[in-house]
Amino acid sequence: MRVTWVCLLIAGLGGTVVAQTAQYTGSAACKTCHAATYERWSKTRMANVVRDPKEHPDAIIPDFSKADPAIVTFTKDAIAFVYGSKWKQRYFTKVGNDYFPLPAQWDVANQAWSRYFVREGTDWWVPHYPADNMQRPTGPTCDGCHSVNYNIQTKTVTEWNVGCEKCHGPGSLHVARPSRANIVNPARLGARGVDVCIQCHSQGQPLANPIQGKYYDWPVGYVVTNDATKKLSDFWKLEDHKLGETTFTHFPDGTAHKNRMQGNDFVQSVMYTRGITCFTCHDVHGTPNNADLIRPANELCLQCHGPNSPNGPHTGTIEQHTHHPAGSAGNECVGCHMPKIEQEFTTTNVRSHTFKFIAPLEADRNKMPNSCTSCHTGETAEWANKTLRTWPEFSPWRVAN
Repeated sequence: MRVTWVCLLIAGLGGTVVAQTAQYTGSAACKTCHAATYERWSKTRMANVVRDPKEHPDAIIPDFSKADPAIVTFTKDAIAFVYGSKWKQRYFTKVGNDYFPLPAQWDVANQAWSRYFVREGTDWWVPHYPADNMQRPTGPTCDGCHSVNYNIQTKTVTEWNVGCEKCHGPGSLHVARPSRANIVNPARLGARGVDVCIQCHSQGQPLANPIQGKYYDWPVGYVVTNDATKKLSDFWKLEDHKLGETTFTHFPDGTAHKNRMQGNDFVQSVMYTRGITCFTCHDVHGTPNNADLIRPANELCLQCHGPNSPNGPHTGTIEQHTHHPAGSAGNECVGCHMPKIEQEFTTTNVRSHTFKFIAPLEADRNKMPNSCTSCHTGETAEWANKTLRTWPEFSPWRVAN
């Protein structure tokens, strides 16, 4: 981002004041004052989603010497970047100023290779690019979310990975004179703060597509700012969905069908309506808890939803509400209210973020997973519904829907 200079005549003084627009500086500039936070963040997946194997030889997870040559048709030397490490790992090569996806990926959970090619009828952008990985540069489809300050003209970045300024905005003024007024704290932006996360954790399209002749799958032009007039919705529209339809992105009830759609889920939730934000639960600077939760999941939920809470559940104990024993997976709030039904990769699913209980019979009619048989995999929706109707805390009419 360039620096803008504005000279203002000060009446009666004959002097000038120079106003400066903040520039991006890179996360390392934050380390001096925020050493402990920087240290935590540097170990997160946010800080390490993109890695150069020449700088980090340990970045490549699988053993290439044992790879099936029919699937893995490239060598380590071709890899400029690796993407991911938790569920899957993908590989990108560099040609000129562009990066392109190589045709194989590693399934971390199943320790297996598979081919990588985005098929027809999946992502919305597929018809706009040739059916060839080497004709699908990652700049328009990936890099805007996996970097800070991706420039679509020069194809350069301030830094790769989700650095400090991806969420806190350009930081040069804050580095020069630290103040709350010249840096963004997303937690202080109210409901608009979730835009900071939704910019990447959602499926959608830029409002201006195509941009300079290319179709982008990230919100080109959006910058995190304290200016309340600058909103993500000025740059990005969430993926449309018609109730009753199963699509690549949604189940028939509107719940997300796949990963990276936490934002699509969350904005339709009662939690969002009541003022809960992403930062109520997560600290992306890093925590010891799964998904960088501020506290372990049940402990976090029970701060607001303890027994006899006006927010529910309206029972004396959590076990009376869940009808599962203490310490069991079924007694975890997320088991029913955030079921793992959204596909990340092959056999790996992630949790929904609508926070609604997905009733078995409704889900069965919609041919989608429900909150019960996602865990009780050997049972049917009818079994789950019959069981729920014996729970006196719940309306049998609601259960039957």
